[in-house]
Parts: sequence; C-alpha cells; structure tokens
Amino acid sequence: MGDVVGALDQGTTSTRFMIFDHGGNEVARHQLEHQQILPRAGWVEHNPTEIWERTRAVVETTLNKAGLGGGDLAALGITNQRETTVVWNRRTGRPYHNAIVWQDTRTDRIAAALERDGRGDTIRHRAGLPPATYFSGGKIQWILENVPGVRRDAESGEALFGNIDAWLLWNLTGGRDGGVHVTDVTNASRTMLMDLE
Repeated sequence: MGDVVGALDQGTTSTRFMIFDHGGNEVARHQLEHQQILPRAGWVEHNPTEIWERTRAVVETTLNKAGLGGGDLAALGITNQRETTVVWNRRTGRPYHNAIVWQDTRTDRIAAALERDGRGDTIRHRAGLPPATYFSGGKIQWILENVPGVRRDAESGEALFGNIDAWLLWNLTGGRDGGVHVTDVTNASRTMLMDLE
C-alpha cells in the first residue's frame, strides 16, 4: 500500500487532482478547466466525456510530477459538483446527453408540478428536500422525457444515472469493462430520490 493519498476535486469550472504525503503536505497538483455549454437562457451543461478526459489527464499529470504510479496511492477521495446529473449507457459507456449542471433551471415546470399535485410534500418527508431545479430528480425526468432512447434503455437496465461522482467512479473502476456503479450518502442525498425513512 502506498504512503500518499490523492484528492480529486471535480468542480463546476475545472478538475483538480492533488497528492498529499503522510504528514498532510502537498506533493503535487494539476488542474484543467472544462467547457461551459449554455444552449439557451437558464440552461447550463457540461460534456461528461470531457470531464472524464480532464480527470484522467489531471490524475496522470499529477502522478507523473510526483514520480508516482497509481499503486503508490493509499487512498483516493473525490469531491464533486453534487447535483450535476449524468445518464449514460452501461454497455457503450457513452452519455446520452450532456450533463445537466446544478445551476440549470430547465426543470422549473417539473418542480412546480410536483408542488401543485402534492408530491412535493412526499419528497420533503422522504428525501428531506423541496422540489427544486437544483436537485437531480427533475433533471433525470427531463432527460427521460426529452432524449430519444433513454427511457427505453432505462426500463431495460441499460441506462445508468449518477451525479458526477458516480460517473467518475464508474470510469475509474473500469467503465464498460466492469465499472462499479456506486455513490455515497452525501451525493445520494442531493437527488430528491434518497429515502431517509
């Protein structure tokens, strides 16, 4: 087991990777920005493939700067833009659509409809969140309703959903060749789908 740890920070405008030694001292770092896609007013998207490529690049560059390999890491932590939503195909590894970013407001009608018909109270009780454009649930619904083929693939188990952490973990653990589809409670809690009961 290695004697250093890695910290991956996948943020709204860039991805950064840092390595720390046993004493908490920074050993090396690298950071790359990614494109902000603004298709119309209120819509904010990122290319999930670009984010994955930037993630690979910052990890590899940082390890090279430190003269280390992946096996030298004792652990790797990830922090990410939590509510940014990705849906991808488990077989091909390709995203169906750009990631819908946390600050995107295209799902305002979905959130309003949940409030009007009373489902907002159910979401508050079970997930501890109000229906809002900020969280992942409405973004998933928008993708299911507006991107051809996604609903069919979701129903057959071919489509995977995750916030950015799940997308990166799936790719880091093998992607379409056995990648693990997981998240943690802090990311799951930002979806409007986590049952707290």
